[in-house]
Amino acid sequence: MPYDPEWAARFEEEAALLRVTLAPWLAQDVHHVGSTSIPGMWAKPVIDMIAGVQDLEESRAAFEPLSDLGYQYKEHRRDAHAFAKPPNRPTQWDETHHLHLTVPGSELWRERLAFRDALRADPALRAEYSDWKIQHYGRMSASPASPKRPFVERVLASQGITLKPDDQRLTDAAVNARRASRPRIPALSDQL
Repeated sequence: MPYDPEWAARFEEEAALLRVTLAPWLAQDVHHVGSTSIPGMWAKPVIDMIAGVQDLEESRAAFEPLSDLGYQYKEHRRDAHAFAKPPNRPTQWDETHHLHLTVPGSELWRERLAFRDALRADPALRAEYSDWKIQHYGRMSASPASPKRPFVERVLASQGITLKPDDQRLTDAAVNARRASRPRIPALSDQL
């Protein structure tokens, strides 16, 4: 959907709750990342956030307080804890908020902030990504017809960051879930 200025207000409202809830573990602030954080960007209406924690393992103690706020833990990255709100939704399209807890300076931290900042700073890049999303996501009802990874890799490379392969970044469960969600293209041998 087209950019909605209310997304910034929704982030601020949620970040205020998270700052209080996560205070014992925070090393840095809660940041708005993802497409809803980029003025003018076409996006699915999910507020993506990243919070810098002092210690990833110690931040596991935040799982219960986050659950009390309606967040559900999801396997995702090796260098972060991922959550979605509200819990138990069939797809990410039905969620309203995504949150990652990670140590400032982690790969995820650098990737998300660099990608956001690059698109905020470059109207042509922002337009290119919006156009790609409109072309591949249509009315937000289907999976993309083509992966966005080449675009993300190019943007991050321009910021001096190399995006590692999924099997080096994601947990095994997240890699398997990603593979299962992609449309299967039959092999030639399947057609013989």
